[in-house]
Amino acid sequence: MKKEKTADNVRPFKLVHQILSLTGISFERKSIIGFVELTIVPVKETLKIIRLNCRQCRIYRVILNDSYEATFHYFDPFLDICQDNKTKSLEVFSKCHLEMAKKTDPDNNAGELVIVVPEQATHLIGEGRGLRIGIEFSLEDPSGGVHFVIPEGEGTMEERAAHMFTYGHENSSRLWFPCVDSYAEPCTWKLEFTVDKNMTAVSCGELVEVVMTPDLRRKTYHYTVSVPVSAPNIALAVGPFEIYVDPHMHEVTHFCLPQLMPLLKNTVRYMHEAFEFYEEALTQRYPFTCYKQVFVDEIDNDCNAYATMTILSTHLLHSIAIIDQTFVARKVMSKAIAEQFFGCFITMQNWSDAWLARGIAEYMCGLYSKKCFGNNAYRAWIRDELAEVVKYEEKFGGIILDCSQAPALPAVSSINQSPAAPAKAYNDNPFYFPIKNIHTISPKYVEIMRKKAHLVIRMLEHRIGQELLLQVFNKQLALASNAASTKISSGLWHQLHISTNIFTKAIFTVTGKDMAVFIDQWVRTGGHARFTMTSVFNRKRNTIELEIRQDAVNQKGVRKYVGPLLIQLQELDGTFKHTLQIENIVVKSDITCHSKSRRNKKKKIPLCTGEEVDMDLSPMDESPVLWIRLDPEMTLLRSVHIEQPDFQWQFQLRHERDVTAQLDSIAALERYASPATRLALTDTIENEQIFYEVRCKAALCLTKVANSMVTSWQGPPAMLTIFKKFFGSFSAPHIIRQNNFTNFQHYFLQKTIPVAMAGLRTAHGICPPEVIRFLLDLFKYNDNTKNHYSDNYYRAALIEALGNSITPVVSMVHQGMALTSENLSADSKLVLEEVTRILNLEKHLPSYKYTVSIACLKVIRKLQKCGHLPTNPKIYRSYAEYGQYIDVRVAAMECLVDYVKIDGRWEDLENLIDLLETDPDPMARHRLGRLLIENLPFDKGNRHRLDREELALRIWNNMNGLLSHDTRLRCDMVDLYYTLYGTRVPNCLPNPELASILKPQKLASSFAAVANRERTDSERERDQLAEIELESMSQKRQRSLSPLDVKPLDLIDIGPTELLIPSIRSREGSPMGVGEEEIRDEIILETVDSNIKTEIVEMVDRQSDLKEEIVDLDDQNSITMVSTEPPPVKKSKTDFYSDNSISLPGITPSSSSVTGPTGFEPGMFGSSSKSSETVVPAVASEPSVSSKSDGSKKKKKKDKKKHKHKHKHKHNKDKDRDREKDREKSKEKKDPSIVRLIKEDTQETLSSADSSSRDSNPTTLDLTL
Repeated sequence: MKKEKTADNVRPFKLVHQILSLTGISFERKSIIGFVELTIVPVKETLKIIRLNCRQCRIYRVILNDSYEATFHYFDPFLDICQDNKTKSLEVFSKCHLEMAKKTDPDNNAGELVIVVPEQATHLIGEGRGLRIGIEFSLEDPSGGVHFVIPEGEGTMEERAAHMFTYGHENSSRLWFPCVDSYAEPCTWKLEFTVDKNMTAVSCGELVEVVMTPDLRRKTYHYTVSVPVSAPNIALAVGPFEIYVDPHMHEVTHFCLPQLMPLLKNTVRYMHEAFEFYEEALTQRYPFTCYKQVFVDEIDNDCNAYATMTILSTHLLHSIAIIDQTFVARKVMSKAIAEQFFGCFITMQNWSDAWLARGIAEYMCGLYSKKCFGNNAYRAWIRDELAEVVKYEEKFGGIILDCSQAPALPAVSSINQSPAAPAKAYNDNPFYFPIKNIHTISPKYVEIMRKKAHLVIRMLEHRIGQELLLQVFNKQLALASNAASTKISSGLWHQLHISTNIFTKAIFTVTGKDMAVFIDQWVRTGGHARFTMTSVFNRKRNTIELEIRQDAVNQKGVRKYVGPLLIQLQELDGTFKHTLQIENIVVKSDITCHSKSRRNKKKKIPLCTGEEVDMDLSPMDESPVLWIRLDPEMTLLRSVHIEQPDFQWQFQLRHERDVTAQLDSIAALERYASPATRLALTDTIENEQIFYEVRCKAALCLTKVANSMVTSWQGPPAMLTIFKKFFGSFSAPHIIRQNNFTNFQHYFLQKTIPVAMAGLRTAHGICPPEVIRFLLDLFKYNDNTKNHYSDNYYRAALIEALGNSITPVVSMVHQGMALTSENLSADSKLVLEEVTRILNLEKHLPSYKYTVSIACLKVIRKLQKCGHLPTNPKIYRSYAEYGQYIDVRVAAMECLVDYVKIDGRWEDLENLIDLLETDPDPMARHRLGRLLIENLPFDKGNRHRLDREELALRIWNNMNGLLSHDTRLRCDMVDLYYTLYGTRVPNCLPNPELASILKPQKLASSFAAVANRERTDSERERDQLAEIELESMSQKRQRSLSPLDVKPLDLIDIGPTELLIPSIRSREGSPMGVGEEEIRDEIILETVDSNIKTEIVEMVDRQSDLKEEIVDLDDQNSITMVSTEPPPVKKSKTDFYSDNSISLPGITPSSSSVTGPTGFEPGMFGSSSKSSETVVPAVASEPSVSSKSDGSKKKKKKDKKKHKHKHKHKHNKDKDRDREKDREKSKEKKDPSIVRLIKEDTQETLSSADSSSRDSNPTTLDLTL
């Protein structure tokens, strides 16, 4: 096969061999000292510059052929992506991001390390002659690429299980050694690692020997990789690992951390079956000579596959008593083995070909999962994958798997049947990030792209057949195996790569079918099809009139489909399939029925599986069609909406044997709340022949149907009878039997039904009391003593059920009163006590992966959100700290993100951003980033108290340069920036373009005129009287107050609308000069807590008769009076406890004299605003600055207080009176001045001030209630 001309050919040399030697791996300093030697063969004799990839390494020396030192240059463009930081928009950033990525892309003959061949060494350069490049380097406290895990405690590194491993987002080997970091540049390797004698170094290839150093304190591991592999597929793990050789395959070795060997043996006991399955399916032996699995802690993914080895998360390990984790672990490990064939052995030629290697590996993993877990689980998984792809594409845009080449132009446009548009119309990038480089793409995009690639490979299977598709894979593996056994001089190493064009030619060679049209349609074009189908029965002609519409072709991510579409009709006489040719947006077709209506005759109905079943046909109309399915085999990337009566969905649920059809029926029946639907769902739950996932979905659907039928529901709560029937004792059904999870279907049903029942609601919108009593009885009678399996997931499900039973509080408590146990309902008290008891018990008897603790944290957050507990993030912060188990941390972070969105202050959001930037665990940082993206602190485009310039700048600085060594987190930051601010400059940041358009001076005067016209005459009279009184009071005060206490200000800043509001004293003209207008682009309102509190204390201390009028920014109509009494101290809640509770995890005992219940610190659920209320006296005692240079600052601060509290007194009255006389005439010509600003006059403008004032003025609003 002729090799394609790609960017790989641009590189002026070929890499033949590489030596990697790391001699100084220090856990104490988190540093590495090493040496690499690359053997290259120049393609041209004019080679003057050699570009390699290397990032965050310190290069000491570069030497050619051990004789000639070469000069070198290093640059990392990701340290400052947008060098012009004036315009902080994603439109600008995306262009710079792609440009910088290209500058270091090895497939573009680029790199961070540029080596200049010296003049005296030019004779070494010759076409076909080898050249050795030696590089000495070190790595100190790396920010990415290498992760050191050093647990706290006493003892040596070995005793503390300290270990390190390499990781990275895609091709990131450059982060820990100089290389050609491209999948398209394979070579053979020699690897040497010197570690402490009690440590083990695990790397790629065969272990040749282990040699002790002369001082007998360290040893060196020597590995060789004889099969050419690329640098991104090289990895290393060092630690005090325990070693387990697989008893079924001696070539396979497993490594785990100390004391985890029993879990390791159970987890990997069936792994040899995956090897056997892949070798048999592909009719090709495993391409390497050995395979190693290393389980480590704090890895960024569950699994990272490399040549001959895989680094996995230690959290995958489980005992034989764990059910749920078994499915996850087995699937992850089987996928890693599949990636050894496609991904490590056969690699992508360019980034645009990544879909092939990943899609094939995912496809092979799916085939093994079908064999391992059954066809029902496989089809349900395919349905879920398809739904995820559709959801993402409709939200962000169509995913183009291969963007390197535009699809061939169709003869007619696929959108409106007009002449075909240029190729660009089919290949435009609809995303806010560039898709042509892996280091600029959203991690979510990469995840969904892998799923779509898998579905496209599966579509190929339906078009050419599974057997022929596996032959295509076999051909590629055979060619690659032959090439791997030769030297580079043979010119066959290109067969170790795969590309879209190579794959298309291989399909044609094996099958004789040209799939170019398919590739253009589904690989080089993004989007999916979207069908809506309706049907009408024509009794006279005995036909079904179908109408299939594609109305959404112009929506994001949706494209028009042209081609065959399979329709499956289930009639009274059997199942009949029809293929329609879809050419237009609306397709109508009449399909003749094979049966005639026989509603009154009972007859066995033949199904597609060949079996015959009895059906009750009484609900049917005159149509002989029982149900209709569209594309039942999921051979297209599509979403389907079928409109048919409820009885047809019920028939489909009861009698269709396909899992996907049953799940579709359940999703549709949510809209049809009727006794017949209730009966169909109940029968489905009880039917032992139905797949357990369908039964669980039916239980959750029955909850929604029952809630819709709450007024007509008869009998006990839904599913209560079913649960007692399956799991109740024979003599006393209300008492649950001892746990026995040997029947896995019953186990999953036993977990799901309580969660579904907890969602039931009465006509008043609350959970029925008998359901809550039932749930609490499940805890009471839960007995797992004779069960072979752990009940941790079951107990976690019961706690989740308690959380689902919670409804928002309906209380008559007066506003401002603290929440106490007396205010709680009896059911809420019971729920809280049970959750507290279990959470405390978890400290002493932790469950597997702390699943129960995670469920408890989420229920506590639900209690807070529904008003049963005061909102307080303290408990979640303690659980989110580094050192806790990762799943617990993520759950606590989820609660914190939710708290920030609803109740949080700036300090709470700042705490999350600090965690996102500085947390040592890369997985925790990534998960927190995704949580913030999925549950934003505030909505885009709306002014909010958390929408500050500081937040936008922090996110921008991280993605612009601070995360140069963490591609995935940098792209997470880009996603967060987009979801918060869109592609343009955030509103909270200065916008030079907008500033040049708007004139602040004119806006201010017009704003003042509008506000003044809207005020009533009575208000003006009252203001004038108040001014006279305040002027007399200010004269008296001037005699007693020092000049330093007077801080007048003429301007009030109210945010990015660029409106300047004159204060009481600035009656005439614009308060800003022309020069200031040009300098200041945007004015942002910041409510200063200390100023407000200082002024309040001043008024309290003086005890004068002065009446201060306050405009409450949280109340548009009321004008309240400042009380001279301090705010009441809220009473700590002391009644939330259980009899045997103890301290909550992560909460230290309080030294307060207030005694609280066992298991809680007094006030731990208290209002987060209490602390700010007690700060007032301290702020008042701050010394004032007396320097003259600070006069302008004092002016601004004082007048901000005036604007906030609307003081009507004046300072320096005599001077002001003279000015008033002098300017009396000029004032008449200008707009009337603003004496006082009422919020209802400027409701839209002051929306940001409204939200921000909640943080700064705790005396006017209690955030906790």
